[in-house]
Amino acid sequence: MLNNSLTPKQLTMLCNDLAQLRLIADLTLAPKMPYFANKPYPIGRCREIRDEVFSLLQTQLPQTDKPGLCLLKKRINQGTDLKKAWGSLRDEYFQNALIFGPWYIDVANDTVNANKPRVEILPLATSKFTTIESFTQFIKIARPYWQVEIYKNDVCPALAPYMPLLCVGNNGSSWLAAANDDMLNVAINSNFEESKLILNSLPSAPDSITKRWKEVLLQFTHEYYLTAKGDPTEFCLLYSKNTTEPDLAQRDAAVIAYSSLPKSV
Repeated sequence: MLNNSLTPKQLTMLCNDLAQLRLIADLTLAPKMPYFANKPYPIGRCREIRDEVFSLLQTQLPQTDKPGLCLLKKRINQGTDLKKAWGSLRDEYFQNALIFGPWYIDVANDTVNANKPRVEILPLATSKFTTIESFTQFIKIARPYWQVEIYKNDVCPALAPYMPLLCVGNNGSSWLAAANDDMLNVAINSNFEESKLILNSLPSAPDSITKRWKEVLLQFTHEYYLTAKGDPTEFCLLYSKNTTEPDLAQRDAAVIAYSSLPKSV
């Protein structure tokens, strides 16, 4: 059986070494992305920071002599997984973190409040970090955290089973949500029932928003997922009946179509 316990001294060593990696990550990232929504780095950059530190770990662990990283390497070699995770932190934020066995490792702990320590390590069981299980939970976090209004996606109804939400920011810009693997899986694993549920509970966006989308979508004359007309819930029913197994080719085609859209409309 794996011994995944860490003493306070070991946690401090690991935290210190990860904080040093975080400083290296900052030297790479800060010049490339100095602002996010008019807020200075590192605010809003938890995914980019997490990914950069994870990448640094892949290159540094094989040759490290740092005590905290040596401990990490030893536990990984003994079978403890170190993996990326995305989810909800206290249902207040979306958070990108690392999961190391029973430990929650946040190497971007200062991306909401820049005065907090860069790195935090907690027992996963008490961290209040959880996977997001529904679009209702997603909306509960997104509305105050992103400061958006959220409507049903009926501007691209063929995409709606995968991305049923249309987010509208304070400046009027809008985008579809949520095109990450976790939320796509919420849709797919429910056989699109979660998508249908949220689509039936949300209103359409204001006319000024839908008019802009119609104008933008005119340029995509040959892309089915962006031009198909109809009721988004009918597309949920269509996709759920197509197969007893997730249609990964259809999923990939929908994501590729989404990727061709502007970042916001």
